[in-house]
Amino acid sequence: MFTGIVQTKLALADVHQAQGLTTFTFEFSPHLLAGLEIGASVAINGTCLTVRTIDNNRVSFDAIAQTLKVTNLGQLQPGSVVNIERAARYGDEIGGHVVSGHVMDQVAVTDVIDSANNRVVWMERPETLAPYLLDKGFVALNGCSLTIAEVEEQRFAVHLIPETLDVTVFGEIQAGDRINLEVDAQTQAVVDTVRRLIGDQEGLKKLLQAE
Repeated sequence: MFTGIVQTKLALADVHQAQGLTTFTFEFSPHLLAGLEIGASVAINGTCLTVRTIDNNRVSFDAIAQTLKVTNLGQLQPGSVVNIERAARYGDEIGGHVVSGHVMDQVAVTDVIDSANNRVVWMERPETLAPYLLDKGFVALNGCSLTIAEVEEQRFAVHLIPETLDVTVFGEIQAGDRINLEVDAQTQAVVDTVRRLIGDQEGLKKLLQAE
């Protein structure tokens, strides 16, 4: 489990590709290394990966082909910068919202609008996930917990403050970039429940009419 509060951004130090498996290696700071053990979970651009090796400050993670297909990790090359968050611990402050690290899709950035102290990023709103991408709702983008500020039929936008731009990869994001997306689990549960109840009522109505 993660909070969606990105701790830092890091450049990929090395990538090794094998059949059906890719290994990513990063150089962690002493702060990020503190208490880290093999088998621990770390969110890389919002994707939950497991620590495979720790060699001094070099930490490696494996990703299978399916993970590379669903997320933007398959596009990473040495020097690519990603968002990093260590797994949440009991007692940690939940400053964002609960994030599982299970990316559901990638969405393309369609427009980036900068002003003096704000950046607006517009992204695709996939039809399959549109019911869960609601105005003022939570969403995790590259692992960053954000509030949706504007919604249109085929796209949605988030507004980013300077602190977010400094700490995360969103300071360098450009139109055409692909972003990992995870919808809020509570929103998904509520929407799915309501849709099921509505469907049950319509089915009951048709059954009564048939009788």
